[in-house]
Amino acid sequence: MFDIFEHPWCLLIISVVAAFAVWVVGCLRTAKKLRLLWLVPILLAVAAFGVDRLVTTDREKITAVIKTATQAVEDEDAAAIEAVVSEDYRDSFHHNKKQMMRAMQARLSRPLVRKNITRIASLDVSGPRATAVFTIRILFDPQSYVYQTLKSQMLIKVQLDLKRIQDTWLISQAELVAIDLQPAKWKDISGY
Repeated sequence: MFDIFEHPWCLLIISVVAAFAVWVVGCLRTAKKLRLLWLVPILLAVAAFGVDRLVTTDREKITAVIKTATQAVEDEDAAAIEAVVSEDYRDSFHHNKKQMMRAMQARLSRPLVRKNITRIASLDVSGPRATAVFTIRILFDPQSYVYQTLKSQMLIKVQLDLKRIQDTWLISQAELVAIDLQPAKWKDISGY
């Protein structure tokens, strides 16, 4: 079933059907009062975009968290990453948030990424938990160690587990799934 908060198209289709109905009724009758009926499809169309604009869904919030994190890496801003990571963070390589943030600060202390291009492959929301799988095409900074010794760009696949705390989504786990379409884990890049 369509969620009108995520997809404005449902109300837009109803608006088009209502406009067609008003047009048919207008062809059958010539009363001037029918002009007010044109407000119905117009109001439905405005409501479609208004509801979409006013209500931020969980999917939109999670997408914003992912964009914030990838932009923070690009901007070398460890504080912005810390803001979207939950206090009970844990992954297969970092045992807690503090350890992960130390690793991030060390990696982001020197030039690393010039640009990140993110594509979300799947996003499953189930109550207060969510899982997102996405790819990031990383274009490395020409000043970075990776660019100078290994390669200029890399495609990585990441799986994020997120949890909702009150009305905010935070990252509770991030696992590296693949590098350049080859299976990988955090330990595979721990030396960089």
